[in-house]
Amino acid sequence: MRENRLRTLWQDGKSAVNGWLGIPSAFSAEIMAHAGWDSLTVDMQHGIVDYQTAVTMLQAVSTTDIVPMARVPWLDPAIIMKSLDAGAYGIICPMISNRRQAEEFVSYCRYAPVGTRSFGPARAMLYGGADYPEHANDTVLAIAMIETAEAMENLEDIMSTPGLDAIYVGPSDLSLALGHPPRQDVPDGPVYEAQKHILEVAKRHGVVGGIHTVTPEYALRMTRLGYQLVTIASDTRLLAAKAAADVATVKEGLGT
Repeated sequence: MRENRLRTLWQDGKSAVNGWLGIPSAFSAEIMAHAGWDSLTVDMQHGIVDYQTAVTMLQAVSTTDIVPMARVPWLDPAIIMKSLDAGAYGIICPMISNRRQAEEFVSYCRYAPVGTRSFGPARAMLYGGADYPEHANDTVLAIAMIETAEAMENLEDIMSTPGLDAIYVGPSDLSLALGHPPRQDVPDGPVYEAQKHILEVAKRHGVVGGIHTVTPEYALRMTRLGYQLVTIASDTRLLAAKAAADVATVKEGLGT
């Protein structure tokens, strides 16, 4: 089966740089895939990407050796299993708040006897290889998002869930859960301390810590804390920022 390079990086104690895909386009996904990320995540929760388009985006990512992943809309076995069948090598699931939800999530990502994933890896075998069924349980990643007040109260229970590979901090929802405006790249204060605490508990249980960031500087700061999966912005944010900067430069030169 094709290697999951994220597992290899983590086992070597290294951090992985993840990109975020919210533009519903195989071409833009292909462009992002050639930018040197370690992994790319198709966002089906807050982006405007539907399942059929997500499949084409995963295909585009597969033109490179970048690890393809998907963030699903919710803890729903149907979309989790279909995303894995489409070739996602990792699933990021939002709003995991307790041990029961964590166990259900992991179960949906694993074939029997350890899980309840239904068998039908239509595209996954094309991407992963003919021996996908034998190795999928040990290859695909189950990554639970930690972003609610309930999750903060249940960190030990969530992190100790057998088969949970990693957690992923959603800073905006975590900020809201802690009574603050939705923010990312929080430099200090209660949300920052919560991010540190989440990571400490994860590491104690051998679970990889992941987090969503906006700038390269903050991503590096998080890796120095010990996060081993850092997302830098998204295709939409990167496009908007670069376009605005270039237009502003030319208009400034024109004096307009």
